[in-house]
Amino acid sequence: MSKEFLIIIIIVVIIVIYCIMAYNTLVKLKNRVKTNWAQIDVVLKRRADLIPNLVETVKGYASHEKETLENAIKARNTYVNAGTLQDQLAASNELNQALSRLMMLSEAYPDLKANVNFIELQKELTVTEDKITYARQFYNDSVNKYINKTEVFPSVIIAKLFGFKPFAYFEIQEVDKEVPKVKF
Repeated sequence: MSKEFLIIIIIVVIIVIYCIMAYNTLVKLKNRVKTNWAQIDVVLKRRADLIPNLVETVKGYASHEKETLENAIKARNTYVNAGTLQDQLAASNELNQALSRLMMLSEAYPDLKANVNFIELQKELTVTEDKITYARQFYNDSVNKYINKTEVFPSVIIAKLFGFKPFAYFEIQEVDKEVPKVKF
């Protein structure tokens, strides 16, 4: 066996080993993104499950706020029935807005604001929202690592060769970026 042939075999083996390692890394990163999305989904589902209780509590105090209550339930149902990741992201943003409007109702009804059930539901929602925030951070971090790995050379070749598709970041809508106006 000639020296050149041995060098070519060694180079080919190194390339094959790199390809296997790059592929396995991409699969692990993709699975981490999916796992982190599943964590967000669990917490968002919990929030969606709290909404009917919140709506029922508010109904007794704000019966003429029917549209706000119906929109909250509609947003919740849209989220629960969302099929794709993109649909879930959009429905989650819609759910955020509906919850914000529902919580603003408590400002108009002092009795509601003092209701024990409402206060407990608000606390549970606050804890849930904190969990969603952390889960979003982990999800976006894992998406960032995955995207970086699929876009840097030479792993971009493996990513394209095996059809690794990018994931979307969990972003808030422009409406949610506006600073709320506080009046005293």
